[in-house]
Amino acid sequence: MAKGKELREMAERLLVRVGMPAEAGEKYPTSFGGQRQRIGIARAIALSPKLVVADEPVSALDVSVQAQILNLLKDLQEEYGMAYLFVSHDLRVIRHVSDTVAVMYLGKVMEAGPAAELFREPRHPYTRSLLSAVPMLGDAPSERIVLSGRSPPGRPAARCRFHTRCFMAKKECAEVCPLLREIAPGRFAACHLI
Repeated sequence: MAKGKELREMAERLLVRVGMPAEAGEKYPTSFGGQRQRIGIARAIALSPKLVVADEPVSALDVSVQAQILNLLKDLQEEYGMAYLFVSHDLRVIRHVSDTVAVMYLGKVMEAGPAAELFREPRHPYTRSLLSAVPMLGDAPSERIVLSGRSPPGRPAARCRFHTRCFMAKKECAEVCPLLREIAPGRFAACHLI
């Protein structure tokens, strides 16, 4: 484990690697503003992990800074050979950075599969409605799906969590929770109707 001068040099190398000046380590945290993401990334890669969980890493950034951070993450992924579990509500970002996508509703995976396939042909009603709301996805469904109803209050019961808002819901959806199952090679969905 690094100590003293060796630890300082390691920190400086990490800061430079993420696009910060080496002397940034001498500043107080409150002086960084938008550079905090870079510092967080430096901390995350310090121990050369195989997996980094990135929870909304670019959500508070303007588009140009988002692009810089996403490019940095991609470069670091190649350099360190690590994987990301990238959590985001921004479907454009997810499409840009992901190989595999899992779409969740109320804490349950509704659909999962290779990103290109899922964005090209969403199967679950929730995924379809999400993608229809994002105009910049090109090959996503062009018809806007507007959801009605409300999410079930409290703890979800043993039924489809999406049934109160689903435009395809049947009686079975309100009675039995669908299992996440393979619907095509590498594609999974939790829906009675697929």
